[in-house]
Amino acid sequence: MRRALCWAATLAYAVLIFWLSSEPDPLPALTERLWDKGIHFAEYGTLGALLLASLRASGVAPRRALVVAALLASLYGASDEVHQAFVPQRDADVRDWAADTLGGAAGAGLAALALRVAGSRASIRRTR
Repeated sequence: MRRALCWAATLAYAVLIFWLSSEPDPLPALTERLWDKGIHFAEYGTLGALLLASLRASGVAPRRALVVAALLASLYGASDEVHQAFVPQRDADVRDWAADTLGGAAGAGLAALALRVAGSRASIRRTR
């Protein structure tokens, strides 16, 4: 059940990214105030974290899950940039993809760290 919920959240978030990328000017109030690359970093950081959690819930080993989550986030970012090339008033930008990739890796790394800390605390509680 946990695995299905993790993957459902990851898929829903990927759909949200696709939908926002389909819009000519999504969230204009946000993009006027924040740095575009920072938005990409945060957006794909969240995706990287969700992917890591989903992979771990599916039984993928910690290091492999980290690498795969970062790679999948980067590939999704690349596909998103290609998608935006076909959306009016949008364009594909390799710098956006770089921010997506860095964000995905950072998000996966932070999620891996959080899961490791949570696992350590749970094992400490069991030994008491």
